[in-house]
Formats: sequence, structure tokens, C-alpha cells
Amino acid sequence: MGNCGTREESAVVANAQVQQLSTFSPAVKNAISEKKHSRSFSDLSDPSTPRNGDDTRKNTLLDSVIAFTLFELETVTKSFRSDYILGEGGFGPVYKGYIDENVRVGLKSLPVAVKVLNKQGLQGHREWLTEVNFLGQLRHRNLVKLIGYCCEDDHRLLVYEFMFRGSLENHLFRKTSIPLPWATRMMIALGAAKGLAFLHNAEKPVIYRDFKTSNILLDSDYSARLSDFGLAKAGPQGDETHVSTRVMGTYGYAAPEYVMTGHLTARSDVYSFGVVLLELLTGRKSVDKTRPSKEQSLVDWARPKLNDKRKLLQIIDPRLENEYPVKAAQKACSLAYYCLSQNPKARPLMSDVVETLEPLQSSGASDVPTGALIALPDHRMHRRFAGSGVGCRSPNPNYSPGGPTACRVR
Repeated sequence: MGNCGTREESAVVANAQVQQLSTFSPAVKNAISEKKHSRSFSDLSDPSTPRNGDDTRKNTLLDSVIAFTLFELETVTKSFRSDYILGEGGFGPVYKGYIDENVRVGLKSLPVAVKVLNKQGLQGHREWLTEVNFLGQLRHRNLVKLIGYCCEDDHRLLVYEFMFRGSLENHLFRKTSIPLPWATRMMIALGAAKGLAFLHNAEKPVIYRDFKTSNILLDSDYSARLSDFGLAKAGPQGDETHVSTRVMGTYGYAAPEYVMTGHLTARSDVYSFGVVLLELLTGRKSVDKTRPSKEQSLVDWARPKLNDKRKLLQIIDPRLENEYPVKAAQKACSLAYYCLSQNPKARPLMSDVVETLEPLQSSGASDVPTGALIALPDHRMHRRFAGSGVGCRSPNPNYSPGGPTACRVR
């Protein structure tokens, strides 16, 4: 199969086709080969990215994930024909393909998406390996399924289940697309929230770090699956309150405290979820330079209206043509308001977000709780991420921790 990174990595991926499940193996002792890999993802604070950090030294053994050869994936994609391209991102082009027994004896017939690392692109071996590590171990109905990978010489490819509806971004923002109805939007929001909640509550917590509409894929039934785990990070453990890391992600979605300090927590993902929920509610992009200056940042424009009963319905996507339950819309706006709090401790846990979204799946308003507009589940502080064990409940998500609001130790 040729050289793939370090000697230790070659031993893992070169000699097996279907490998066995385990947790992260110890850090590989040697650096990741002397070959120069492309610079990784855009860095919000520093365009440079080291090539030999901890992420590049970790490896994992995989369960039921196939190690394809480059020749097999050339067969799957008809030699990477241009008319097979589904799209292209920071990692590189994605091709549609089909695996069956003609590719390898014993393979189940299945449509797939094959992502090919662009050697001159924004991402590199580190992101590829991170994706294999996380998706090789994690299985959930709201995470895209990794079927296989290829690591041959300097080629890096990933093979996923094919998602027939494409990305949420395309459905929301392509002018030619049919507007998603309210019920479908809330179903997508719930599915994506369940995916994040699963990551945050895993035995070894995972922070997704790049939650946005283009990374939410939809199957034939519009069920949401999170994809692209190249920027995911292991969450804080024990008494740690955060992970210190380079600021990476996408403008308009990254939590403000993370951009300013590099301190990453699960609440950073919650903020990003709030942005996506706002996009679902308004039909607007997180950042849109074509709009007037005061409306270019969706959060800056919409958040002040989310807590105002007189204004919040004015920001709902006009393409819905008022075909939505008002009380459910109010509840969803209230949820977005809390998720987008400047104070990360005032944001709900993703498990609370799921609990809030579940009643909104009804097409009618009668099943939506009729309590106060801002009536979210108790924002329970999870020691795995919060560390301090102190949580506050306040009608104002921008409360000061030292202020007069009622706090209690949980």
C-alpha cells in the first residue's frame, strides 16, 4: 500500500482491510514523516498550523471500517470522473461512487461518497487522521457513517455513506431550492442536537468545533447527520474546565469566548448550534455581506429580537409564508436566545436543547408548553465540562456570575 505517515501508522493501516475496535492508542513516538503536508484548516488567529502536534500522533484501531486501496477507490469513482463530483470543501473534492462485489468480494452494494484530500488545500493529514479516529469509533444515527479510508503513499481518502439530500446549507440558501417547511426544519434541528449531545456525553467527550449548515447532511428522509470531524477535539477531563487550542473554525459560527481566548468547551458547540438554529428560523446566512451593514451578522441583527414578543415573529423566514405554529416558533426563538448567550455558562447543555426541541416536533401548537416565553429546562452544569460545579439560573442569559442573580451549587 506504500508509505503512509510514520512507520507505526503504516503498521496499523497497511496490513489490514477490516480492523478491530479499540480506544485511542498511545501517542505515536515519531513525528508524522518528513513529507510536507498541506497547511490545515483556516486559523482565525494564526494562519500557520504545526505539523506534528498531538493530533497527528494519535491513532486508533477501527471496527468494521474498510482499508481500501487507491485502485479500488479509482474503480468506485470511475477514475474520479469530474461528473461524479458532489461538491468541494476545505478538505478537497467529494465524489459519488458505488461499492459492491465488483470492487471487493463480500462488499455489500452501497452508494458512497468519497472525499479526496487536496494536497494543495486548506486541510491535511492531521484532519484526515482526526476524522478516522473519531468516526472510526463513534456510531450514532445522527453522525454520518464512515465506511472506509485509504492511506496510500501521499494519498488520503475517506469513504462515507451517501446522503441523498446533500447539505442543509444547500436546502436553506440555494435560490433554486424549495423552502423547507417548518416541521422539517425542527426535525433537522432535533437530529443535529442529538448528534452533538451524543458527542458531549460520550465516555470520552468530544467537542465538534465546526458545527455549521454545510456540515449537516440529510438522508432521504431529511434526517440530520453530522459530518466532517477534521476539527473535532477531545473534551476536558476530570477537573479541567476547558481545552486550550488554536482558534479554528468558521467565522459567524465560532463562539466569541473561544475566538478571544482559545478556550474550547462543549458550550462553544452550543453557541454554534444557536447560530444554525437561527439560520433555520430566519432563512438567513450567519454572515451575509450582500445585506445592509447592520444585518450582515445574523446574530447581531437577530438576537435582540429573539426576546421580544413583538419583534421575534418578524424575523421568521418569510418563505414559510406564515405556515408555522406561533407558540412553537416562540419556543424555538427562546432556545436560540439562550444558546447564543455571550456568557457560556448561561447556555444550556445539548441534552437540555434536545429536551426543549422534542415537543416542537408536533405540527400543531397545542402540544407546545404554554409557559413563559423563555422557559428552558434547568441548565444543569455537567462536571465533565463545567468543572466548577456552580450553575446559575437567571432570566437574563448575560448575567454576571458575581451579580445579584440567584445561584446555587449543584
